[in-house]
Amino acid sequence: MSVLVLILAVSAACCLGFGFVLQQNAAQRAPLSDFLSPRLLLDLMKVPRWLGGIGLMVAGMVLGAIALGQGEVSLVEPLLATNLLFALTLSRRQTRQPLGRQGWAGLALLAGGVTAFIVAGEPRGGSAVSDPMRHWLIIGAMLGLALLLTTYAKRSRLSSGPVLLALAAGLLYGLQDALTRVSGQHFSEDGLAATLSTWQPYAVLALGVTGLVLVQSAFETAPLRMSLPALTAAQPLAGIICGVGFLGDRLRTDTGALAWEAAGLAAIVVGIVLLGLHPAMPSGAGKPERVRDLQPN
Repeated sequence: MSVLVLILAVSAACCLGFGFVLQQNAAQRAPLSDFLSPRLLLDLMKVPRWLGGIGLMVAGMVLGAIALGQGEVSLVEPLLATNLLFALTLSRRQTRQPLGRQGWAGLALLAGGVTAFIVAGEPRGGSAVSDPMRHWLIIGAMLGLALLLTTYAKRSRLSSGPVLLALAAGLLYGLQDALTRVSGQHFSEDGLAATLSTWQPYAVLALGVTGLVLVQSAFETAPLRMSLPALTAAQPLAGIICGVGFLGDRLRTDTGALAWEAAGLAAIVVGIVLLGLHPAMPSGAGKPERVRDLQPN
């Protein structure tokens, strides 16, 4: 594994983790009438803390894009999942909660899972799949599942809505990462003008804005501990599927390697859940009147 890719990906995770906490601090006070509306972003633009969080998130995305240009999606995505470690660090500073057994267990599982997946899988590049049908089948499945999750989230609101929205956003962000790598390859091979003549850069922008609305709506309506674990778990899984599915990423496929890769991914997900549910994570505004306003009629 390239040291440069490691530094870039972990730096991106740091910016993303800090940015998510600042965004949720601001979004939880946004008007509930903005739920799943682009107006939510316009209202949040007036809040300095949210702008700071967005600035950090953009920095994280830029660093992540550079990392994706230097390494495989299947390598970078598990490293980006460590953003939850940095989110917990900032949250602990705000809430002054001790890490405890749950925190240490989550840290060990997340770090161990990332290490096991990368060491066992040995992600490496390969030739991108030329069959357009396979590309669109995977992209369509990601978009369709994200749309389905968002539709159910609008109906359930408080019960499971924030988790579903975060899952949908994670799928979109994972797909965005894959298309960011494609755009980077176009840019390095053909230049800016040729890159802008393809559809991928505009899809990256559309996915980013849509994912942002979904994430902020989840942050607005529930504590960070409900939404961030789902977002953090879904994004790397979606990115790895896209990387292996149509970008040509290769993983070891012998029985032992597959077992360790599966165990590593499972440990990553469990570690993310443990850290996301840690008491140090912000609990949100949770005002009774806001909760009543969200209940379905």
